[in-house]
Amino acid sequence: MLKEDFVSRATFSKEIQMGEGAVKTLISHLKETNIIESNKSGSFLTYKGKKIANQFQKTIPKECSVKQCKLIPGKNNHAILLKNYGPSIKSGLEQRDYAIMYGALGCITILYNGSQFIFPGEEKDCFANDQKTRNDLLKKLQPEKGDVVIVTSSNDSFIAEISAKNSALWTLATN
Repeated sequence: MLKEDFVSRATFSKEIQMGEGAVKTLISHLKETNIIESNKSGSFLTYKGKKIANQFQKTIPKECSVKQCKLIPGKNNHAILLKNYGPSIKSGLEQRDYAIMYGALGCITILYNGSQFIFPGEEKDCFANDQKTRNDLLKKLQPEKGDVVIVTSSNDSFIAEISAKNSALWTLATN
C-alpha cells in the first residue's frame, strides 16, 4: 500500500488495478465503517483505520517475489509471511484453492519450524535439495518458528501478488 497520508481515487485505482467506479464504491464502504475519511486532498486513514493497518503489518510483515525453482515452478511467484499462524494451517489446500480463485496457477503453503520449511503435516525439509531458494526465503522474509509462508504462482506478476495477498487475508479471516 502507498505510504502517503492522502491518496487520490485515481492513484488508489492504479495501485490496486481497479476501475475508478469500483474504487469509489470501495471508498464509500470504508467511510461507512470509519476506516477512512476524505477531503479535497484525497482519502486518508482514520485512527481506527491506522489501528487496523498496524495490525495487518504485524501479522503480514513481509512479502517478496520468489525465483522459479523445482518446488515453485511458476514464471512469477509471490510469497507472503504470516506471523504465528502455523497452528491455524490444516493441509494448505485451503490456501491453494483460495489463491486459484483469484487467478493463481498454483500455490504452496509451508510452515517454518525454527530451522526448516516443511509442508503442513510433514516433518521433512521441503527445500532440502534447494538451499538457494531456502536461503532466499530466509533472507527476504526472516521467518520465526510458527510462521507460515504462502507462495503463489502466475504468468502475471500482479496476479501472483494479489492471489497471495487474498489467500493470506482469507487465512486471517477464517482463523
